[in-house]
Amino acid sequence: MNIPSSAEIVIIGGGIAGCSIAYHLAKLGITDVLLLERRQLTCGTTWHAAGLVTQLRSSQRMTELAQYTGELFGRLEEETGQATGFKRNGSLRIAKTPARYEELARGASMGRNFGLPVEALTPDAIRERWAPISTEGITGGFWFPDDGQVNPADVTMAYAKGARMGGAKILEGVTVTKILTENGRATGVMTEFGKIDAQKVVITGGMWSRDLAADIGVTLPLHAAEHFYVVTEAIPDLPRDLPVMFMADEWSYYKEDAGKLLVGFFEPGAKPWGQKGIADSFCFDAIPEDIDHISPYLELAMRRVPVLERTGIQLFFNGPESFTPDNRYHLGETPEIRGLFSATGFNSIGILSSGGVGKSMASWIAEGHPPVELIDVDVRRTQSFQRNRKYLEDRAVETIGTLFDMHWPGKQFETARGVRRSPFHDRMLAAGAFMTELAGWERPGFFGTPGELAGIEYSYHRPSWFGNVAAECRNTAENVSVFDYSCFAKYRVEGPDALRALNHVCAGDCDVPVGRIVYTQWLNPRGGIEADVTVIRVSETAFLVVTVAVSQRRDLAWLRRNLPEGAQVHLTDITSATPMLAVMGPKARELMQRVSPDDFSNEGFPFGTSREIDLGYARVRASRLTFVGELGFELMIEAECAAHVWEVLAEAGAGLGLKPAGYFALNSLRMEKGYRHWGHDIGEEDTPFHAGLGFAVAMEKPGGFIGREALLAQKAEGPIRRRLVQVRLQGGDEAPMLYHYEPVFRDGERVGSVMSGAWGHRIGASLGLAYVTQPEGVTKDWLATGTWEAEVAMRRFPVTVQFGPWYDPKGERIRG
Repeated sequence: MNIPSSAEIVIIGGGIAGCSIAYHLAKLGITDVLLLERRQLTCGTTWHAAGLVTQLRSSQRMTELAQYTGELFGRLEEETGQATGFKRNGSLRIAKTPARYEELARGASMGRNFGLPVEALTPDAIRERWAPISTEGITGGFWFPDDGQVNPADVTMAYAKGARMGGAKILEGVTVTKILTENGRATGVMTEFGKIDAQKVVITGGMWSRDLAADIGVTLPLHAAEHFYVVTEAIPDLPRDLPVMFMADEWSYYKEDAGKLLVGFFEPGAKPWGQKGIADSFCFDAIPEDIDHISPYLELAMRRVPVLERTGIQLFFNGPESFTPDNRYHLGETPEIRGLFSATGFNSIGILSSGGVGKSMASWIAEGHPPVELIDVDVRRTQSFQRNRKYLEDRAVETIGTLFDMHWPGKQFETARGVRRSPFHDRMLAAGAFMTELAGWERPGFFGTPGELAGIEYSYHRPSWFGNVAAECRNTAENVSVFDYSCFAKYRVEGPDALRALNHVCAGDCDVPVGRIVYTQWLNPRGGIEADVTVIRVSETAFLVVTVAVSQRRDLAWLRRNLPEGAQVHLTDITSATPMLAVMGPKARELMQRVSPDDFSNEGFPFGTSREIDLGYARVRASRLTFVGELGFELMIEAECAAHVWEVLAEAGAGLGLKPAGYFALNSLRMEKGYRHWGHDIGEEDTPFHAGLGFAVAMEKPGGFIGREALLAQKAEGPIRRRLVQVRLQGGDEAPMLYHYEPVFRDGERVGSVMSGAWGHRIGASLGLAYVTQPEGVTKDWLATGTWEAEVAMRRFPVTVQFGPWYDPKGERIRG
């Protein structure tokens, strides 16, 4: 076989993702691209995919990528001459319960916010579009006319042909045995035919990707699972333009297929597959049938579509697909190895994602950064422990079903739990914690009685814990609460060039006296916010950096890769060694005075101060900060002293009303103050000026910082046309809850959308943080005039908007 000895970019895997990336790289004029497929194109998962093409996703950018995929499918056949089987026959999403209808209606509002056409349907209108259905028990549904279906193998071949037409080379029958690296950078691949040098390597190997990456210490958490569908015999008079139909309440989807019906399932209690590895010979293979496993859902389908009872099954198919722990795929440059990119773990939506993924990945590979904000699917969100195969196997049992399960706000995974626990975990459980999970960390969501914990009820309106969270918020405002912050990532930055390095990366000025705290952002060269951190100066040459839990590996990689050339700096992740507690509330000072001889007065310990103190028998770093809008102190504790510190605080706080509080309360409290949360309210496409964080930027500090030029250019453009504002629904207790991406209107015109929301228990209102846009600049006068509304579940509600916080706008309680 004639195999090149080198290529600028090597792509590993010839499924739809790999072929799409090759196609889009060629579109950018990058022709020195080599795609290697171990057997034949599409032979792993792509060939047996159902080929559904839907566009509504969970965020604006992901929806836009899916929209692009649909547009591309519409012209790919004409461009390449290769049939794709694409038809835009629309899709129906059906609800059997009011709760499901609420979920779909909120999604419909979000879709309209992103420019998707969508229409609400009655049961009779559903039958008009999908005649074979029985509408018994159906509440209603929604029609998405721009959705459709495609033949997965054909469209992959069209991508491949388009890539070859653009100059890319695709070789089948070449197995990559190892990815080659040197000094933390990908340098090529090894195949059974020899070495191939490369400047960049892209893993698109589907369910083989995890082990290939793990061989060089890279974490790509995914696991194969069995996915079932049936294809009927031909059904006389079945309409050929029948829309795709989703019956999530019955765990099924339907697609017309050449006069037959394909009925597929995303069932609860799925079956992981390939735990002992996947045979090298696996090629266009299926897994043995398991009719008993799928029969309960097939029976539901037969009642929903009665013609199925009278029609034979031509094919009972079971094939493997790879799923990730959070049902979001892994895109981008890996945090471990520079120049190594991933496009894997598509959770059964790889076909509809392929165009957008290919386009964005091609740009990412070429430019070194994502073209749009892709935080939700960025591979850097993963945690090292998630490579564990037992963890992935157990989580895979649940992840398939979550595709069609109710997507409740606050909904928690139930499998593969308890991996990361703080030293306070057992004490939190003893106090009645309902544990939530983030990045593997067990964190208290709220605290309740055994009966309340046993009777959890999720809701889009008032979940069962609504009153519990209200009590925690009131206690924080009236007494003092303790929060477990142990999950927050913490780094020690030390060395003779530590200050120079941090001032290069941070937009704020870190050249402050020892013991002072700097709130700042890390920006990319385009001015977007890559991280939202606090920096504590602990000595002339040492600093502590605190960031959000989910960004632990992402932010450390960003810092390491952006150190000034030759800087003498040592970076250490001290997260596991340094649990944290936060004591917050008007009695926090009195609590600290009871447990420590240090001076906690305003004069002796002003806001923004950090220092080591005595606490009980321990030495603890106390920082006067707050994320809840009350007087408070964050405590960094050496792990071996954590239990002692907890006991001392608990004993001293008994007479002060000290109670534990959870992260649901934390979200409510921070929302009332308008405190931003990275990944929701601020991210890679938002500058500090967009986010109202200009106060945290030191534009004139010596030496500048990454992103300064972009901010200078933005200032030169004049008034800020897009701003983060605070939204308050009118209507008091009757107002609906805001969560994310609800459209915001001014005088009937859509001007923005909510990024995150919560109920503000201290002020008794439904609140959100939203970006709004005005070509002449977002000003106080513009916000104060006009008629403002937010759309929730296809209904509009009056709102008030402003720049400042709703609670304690002057910050008097923080500095009290």
